[in-house]
Amino acid sequence: MRRPIDSLFGRLALLVVAVLLLSHFAWYALMRLERSQLQTRYAVEEATFLVDAVRQHVARTPDQPLPSRVRLVDPASPDVPPESTEMPPPLERFVEDVRERMPSDTQVRVGLPGRPPALWVRAANDHSWIVVPMQPLRMPRSLDRTVLWLVIIFSFAVMAALFAAWALQQPLRSLAQAVARFGRGLPVPPVPERGPRELRQLTHGFNQMVQEVARTENDRAVMLAGVAHDLKTPLARLRLRAEMMDEVKMRDGVVRDVDSMTHIVEQFLVFAHDGADRSEAVEVDMQCERVVRSYRAVAAGAPSVLTELNAGPAFLLPAATLDRILSNLLDNAHAYGAPPVTVATARTAQGFTLSVSDNGSGIAAQDLFNASRPFVRLDPARGGNGHSGLGLAIVERLVRRAGGEWEIGNHGGRGLRVLMSFPFEALPRVAAASESAW
Repeated sequence: MRRPIDSLFGRLALLVVAVLLLSHFAWYALMRLERSQLQTRYAVEEATFLVDAVRQHVARTPDQPLPSRVRLVDPASPDVPPESTEMPPPLERFVEDVRERMPSDTQVRVGLPGRPPALWVRAANDHSWIVVPMQPLRMPRSLDRTVLWLVIIFSFAVMAALFAAWALQQPLRSLAQAVARFGRGLPVPPVPERGPRELRQLTHGFNQMVQEVARTENDRAVMLAGVAHDLKTPLARLRLRAEMMDEVKMRDGVVRDVDSMTHIVEQFLVFAHDGADRSEAVEVDMQCERVVRSYRAVAAGAPSVLTELNAGPAFLLPAATLDRILSNLLDNAHAYGAPPVTVATARTAQGFTLSVSDNGSGIAAQDLFNASRPFVRLDPARGGNGHSGLGLAIVERLVRRAGGEWEIGNHGGRGLRVLMSFPFEALPRVAAASESAW
C-alpha cells in the first residue's frame, strides 16, 4: 500500500506545514509578549506623569480643583489600602517599575480590588496620598481578529509553500520515472533539465549516461547482427555440402554441428534485435497451449511438459514475444532440467504471472545472479550444444520490454523456476501498441 508520507512531496508538505505552524505560533506568542511589555511600559509612564503633574499642581495652584479621578487622600483615612505582599506577577512588575521611577523612599500601592483601578503614591515630603487612575494592564482587545488574520496568513503561506514543493518535486518525479524505464530496458526519451542547479546537473548527467548506453547497445547490436547475418549464408552452404556427403555418420555429425551453429546465430539475431514487438497481442493461455503442443510434437526426446493455465482471457501479450520467451525457457529446461516441465499462468491482485519450472537440480545460489547475463554459460562444457549463454538474457529483455518483471530461482529444491509478473497497467499499453502497429 502506497503511503503519501513516503513520497518526496508528502515529506516536503509535512515539513513545510510543521515549520510554518511553528513559526506562526512563535510569532503570535512573541507578539502577545511584546504587546504586554509595551502596555506595561506605557502604563508606568502614564502613572508617573500623572503623579508629577499632581505634585506640581499642588505646589503651584493649590486652590484649583484637581482633574477628575485624581484626588488627595489623608494618610489617616481608612480608605488607604494596606500594603499588599501578594499580587499577580504583571501587577507586581508594574508596581516595581513605578517605584523605580520615584524617589527611593516613595510608597507605591494599588487600590483595593472591586473598585476602579487606581495607583496610590506618597513620597517622604508628600502630605497626602496621591491617587491617580491606573490603566488596566490587560486591555480588552479582540482576540478573534488576531486569530482570524493569523489563520488567513498561515493558509496562504501553506498554499504557496506546497506549490513550491510541488514544483521542486516534479523534475524529480520525471527523473524517477525515466530511471525506472531505463532499469526495465525500455526506451527513455531525454528528461527535461529543469529545477535547481544540482537537479539540472543530475538530469544532464542521466541524459548523457542514457545516450552513451544506448550508443553502446546499438553498436553491439549492429555488430552482433552483422556477424550473425554474415554467417547465415556460409552455414547454409556448409549444410548443403554436408547433406551431399556419402558417409552417414560423418554427415550426421556435421549436420548436427551446423544446426548448433545456426541456432547460436539465430540467438545472436534475436538478442541484437532491439525494436518494439509489432506482432498481434494474443491470449497467453491459448498461445501457451499451442506452443507446448508444438514443442511436444517437434522436440524429439523432450521431457514431458505440463500446463496449469489459470490467468483467463484478459492476459494478453504480443505473440512473437511470448513465443520467444516460451521457446527459450523450454529449450533451457530441456537442456539442463528434468521432467516434468510445467508452464503455468495465474491472476494475482497486482496483475498476471507466467512461470516455467522444471524438476532438475536447479542453479547454485551463488550463480543465480550471473544466470541471466549475456554470453555467460554456467556450465562451459556444454557450450558446444548450440548454447551461447543468451537464452535467459533474451527472456529477461523480452519480459522487461513487455512491461513486466522476472524472478529466477530454485523452487522448493525441485529445480529452476522463472517467474514473470506483468502488472495490469502494462497490458493495455501492450494491446494498444499492437493495435496501432496494425
